[in-house]
Formats: sequence, C-alpha cells, structure tokens
Amino acid sequence: MEPITNVEQIATHQFDTKIVVIIREDLETWQKLNATAFMVSGIAGTVEDVVGEPYEDGSANCYLPMFRQPVLIFGASGPDLRRAFGRARQREIEMAVFTDELFITNHDAANRAAVKAVAEPDLSLVGIAFRADRKEADKVVKGLKFHS
Repeated sequence: MEPITNVEQIATHQFDTKIVVIIREDLETWQKLNATAFMVSGIAGTVEDVVGEPYEDGSANCYLPMFRQPVLIFGASGPDLRRAFGRARQREIEMAVFTDELFITNHDAANRAAVKAVAEPDLSLVGIAFRADRKEADKVVKGLKFHS
C-alpha cells in the first residue's frame, strides 16, 4: 500500500480492510472504553503492518505509533452483538472478545482463564474486535449503527 501523504488522500482513501469494534450498548462509559482498549490491543499486537510509524510534533517530541487506518466502532444490543459474533465465526474471522467476567479479573492469566471457563454459546459478550477484508467486515456489521 502506498503511503497517504496529504489531506485529500486521507479523505478519499479506501482501505482493503476494516478494523471494527462492536460494543454492547448497555454498558457504563468506562466499561465501553476499557473493553475497546483491550480488544484493539489484540489487533495491534498480532496483525503485521497494522501499526504505522511513530509520531513527532513540531517541537521534536516523539509519540507512540498508532493504527494506519481508522477504527470503526459500532454499538449493539446483546442479541445484535451475538449475531455479529456468529457472522464473524462463520467467516472464520479472527477476533478479540471481551466478556462480562473480564471486568472483575485483574491480570492477563485470569482474563484468559475466565474466557476458557465458558463454552462459546454461553459467553456473556461485551464486545468483539477484528480486522478483516472490507466486504467481509461489512457483512458482519450489517444492520448495526456506529456507536454514538
């Protein structure tokens, strides 16, 4: 992919993939933000070339790199989130999951144990996040609205 070098390119550029977060709407604001941050870290940590170069301001202060492309965040009811989860599984899209239990665990090993203790149909989903082909991502989020 050629680098985007000006504002006009940013406004018109269409990526081949989409980074998507679907978060349950009935959560407290801090829960939505916390779950989103945890889930997108899974994408940043496992998808090659999804993170760009470090940033630098006009005073030569350096900042950490971020995703190369926008992150689209959708809100969903519990049933709509479960439906999107099923669509992603059908398409074999790798995804991060966040469940209600993860709000009471306090470290990575406990998080993994909490998810492992529950069979897929019984997961109490808070959200999912994934990066997939644009068309496949659109099929997963069909009917959902951007989070507001």
